[in-house]
Amino acid sequence: MLQFEELKQALTDLRPEIDNLKEAIDYDGKKTELNDLEEQAQDPYFWNDAERSQKVMQRTKVVKSAVEGYEALCTGYDDIMTMIEIANEEEDESLYDEAKAEFDKLSSNVESQKLTTLLSGEYDDKNAILTFHAGAGGTEAQDWAQMLYRMYTRWAERHGFKYKILDYLDGDEAGIKSASILIEGLNAYGFLRSENGVHRLVRVSPFDASGRRHTSFASLEVMPEIGEDAQVEIRDEDIKVDTYRSSGAGGQHVNKTESAIRITHLPTGIVVACQNERSQHQNREVAMKMLVSKLIQIKEQAHLERIEDIKGEQMQIGWGSQIRSYVFMPYTLAKDHRTNFESGNIGAVMDGDLDGFINAYLKAKSLGQID
Repeated sequence: MLQFEELKQALTDLRPEIDNLKEAIDYDGKKTELNDLEEQAQDPYFWNDAERSQKVMQRTKVVKSAVEGYEALCTGYDDIMTMIEIANEEEDESLYDEAKAEFDKLSSNVESQKLTTLLSGEYDDKNAILTFHAGAGGTEAQDWAQMLYRMYTRWAERHGFKYKILDYLDGDEAGIKSASILIEGLNAYGFLRSENGVHRLVRVSPFDASGRRHTSFASLEVMPEIGEDAQVEIRDEDIKVDTYRSSGAGGQHVNKTESAIRITHLPTGIVVACQNERSQHQNREVAMKMLVSKLIQIKEQAHLERIEDIKGEQMQIGWGSQIRSYVFMPYTLAKDHRTNFESGNIGAVMDGDLDGFINAYLKAKSLGQID
């Protein structure tokens, strides 16, 4: 049957890409490493050293994901080939739709794992902390910040990642002035670091009675969640801690006590905040972790020797600094200005369909086309 022969050929053409992944991820080396890590975990004294055991378990998770991901591709390939052979022998055309759907899924997984091999940064496998800030423009910009917030939470849901609100400051009439969320999942930071920057919106504003077209800006800050083992010294005299009453989308505990914490790092001017934990102590702990993550991220990006050399960042949330534009009117288009990748399906993009943008960035970065 012709359609099955064509599908079999497409599957055969996919085999070299799967084989190349074996070498790219160092499958044999990771299998050996995984066995060694699992043996360490069997040691009766393993849990006596909490710091060491935590590092081993974190590494086990990363290595196991790579090994099992590659093995799943091989199993999927064999299953589809078997399905095609059975269908040909029995001349059963009813199996085609199922076989084609499985092939499409396998192709997508191969592409996804190829991109994962591009995540070579020290913190790429970490969770990601996303912080949104509305630019100038009042309600329109605050609404845009909330639209971005929704877009990235939808992206997280599409990938089976969990997200947790850390801080949320409502807008004056609609939207948000700022918000921070933690996205938990393997390689969350590696994928989302490409989204760091200013995002521009062009649309007819629903807040303008005259129906005029408006341009709005909001910034997204992406940083890895760094563990408590990070070697960063923050002196008490270098931070200012403020408490305030929680507000916004924070659950039952919000608005009851002044448990929210805002920490300002005086040498750099960096400000972090957390309001969604149950106590002031917990909020302070999370905020300090956010500050450490931010300091390490800036240090890495600026290639500095010491945390003390950081001078702070001044990001202009406006014209000339945007990484991506989202146009709703007079046409629909989302375009990344670094890679020139674009999508005309603005509805899908706002619903979290961002993989095309992320993939284009990772590929361009691996080729040295962008910094």
